[in-house]
Amino acid sequence: MLQPQQIGRSTAVDSPESRRHFLRILFVHRSLADIERCLHELKRVGYTVSSDVVITPEQFADRLHSQCFDLILAEYPSSTWQGAQALDCLRLMKKAIPLIYLVYLVKRETVAELILQGASDCIEMDSISHLPVAIHRAQDEMALRDARNRAEKQLRQSEARYRALAGNPNYGICRCSRDGTFLEVNEAMTKMLGYASREELLKMNLASDVARDSAKGKQLLEQLGKAGQVDPIEMEWNRKDHGPLKVHLSGQEVLSEQGELSAYELIAEDVTKQRELEDHLRRQAASDPLTGLANYRHLVDVLSLEIKRCERTRRTFAVLLLDLDGLKHINDHYGHVTGSQALCRVADVLSFCCRDIDTAARFGGDEFALVLPETNAEAARLVAQRICESVANDGKGPKLSISVGAAIYPRGGDSVESMFREADSELYTMKRLRVVPANSTHAAAGQ
Repeated sequence: MLQPQQIGRSTAVDSPESRRHFLRILFVHRSLADIERCLHELKRVGYTVSSDVVITPEQFADRLHSQCFDLILAEYPSSTWQGAQALDCLRLMKKAIPLIYLVYLVKRETVAELILQGASDCIEMDSISHLPVAIHRAQDEMALRDARNRAEKQLRQSEARYRALAGNPNYGICRCSRDGTFLEVNEAMTKMLGYASREELLKMNLASDVARDSAKGKQLLEQLGKAGQVDPIEMEWNRKDHGPLKVHLSGQEVLSEQGELSAYELIAEDVTKQRELEDHLRRQAASDPLTGLANYRHLVDVLSLEIKRCERTRRTFAVLLLDLDGLKHINDHYGHVTGSQALCRVADVLSFCCRDIDTAARFGGDEFALVLPETNAEAARLVAQRICESVANDGKGPKLSISVGAAIYPRGGDSVESMFREADSELYTMKRLRVVPANSTHAAAGQ
């Protein structure tokens, strides 16, 4: 174990290619061996790491005050920290630094609680090869937050800022009449909308020709006429080729020397690619890469929202935990490709059996989960039975079976952790039974 005098800096250096993936990491950890394992894993995939190590909360606060870090990796549980104390310290210090917990044999409900409290992820030390993927996802989420902050700051424009941006190739600037007819446009606006010349664009009307929804275009002009300016909004415009263009807009009225309204002036920023990237990262962060189902983090979010909703409505919902029986046997006898296909077969059944309001997720490894809003115990039993039968009779080989455990809100728990615990307990009770009655709610299909 690390002693206080051993706290220092270590660097994993790789080729020039890896320098584009430089990370400053603060380890909150007592084991030098585990830290070295993390550094080795990151070096293996091309990261260059500058690291520092602390043990106590006092050292943690001191290091954050004196140095900058891109990421924090903290052990959990720890004898020198209470629960998620590191996250509390970050909030108190107003440090927006992603924190990933390196966990040791913790319960799934504990992992769910840590993520709900603000952890970017939790990685088992036995699965440390997953660390680079978790770090990449945390970096992407941080980059998106930074981009949003910059965009909001840029949209707080003054009259002088409008003038300064008129020649900026990244911002479209235009003036239009009260009915939306273009009076002036800069070169950036012309290119943004795909027109060959300014003269061609000046023949168009902002509300009827450019705004994808003409009613929203007219509403924009009406708002300008009433308030004299428009707070930053997002709209969809039409390019010349009728392709969609997403823009961030700010606007204000332009007065004549006599103080009368002469035109409206708008500044537009093309955020099409940014929104596509955000959507892609949002889907990636919320889905399991193998099955396409929701991942564990998204499952926790859905469960939290469903519990809050049912607290208000006093209605019930169900959570099913499902376990693919004998995945190790399938991997050993048929190969890991067939094992992965087996997981996808289960995912296909869950997707087919789901309603639009249900959420199917890969819980982790060979386990899946299904959130069933507006569902009581009897309805959950029928869904579980239908899923078991569908998995067992999907017509593909090798033949599969699954075991199911259920939790019904609020009888089976009134929190994410307690519902996981209840369903997990039922599931493993069923798996321990050698013979399961054919009409059991949690019968393992094919057994």
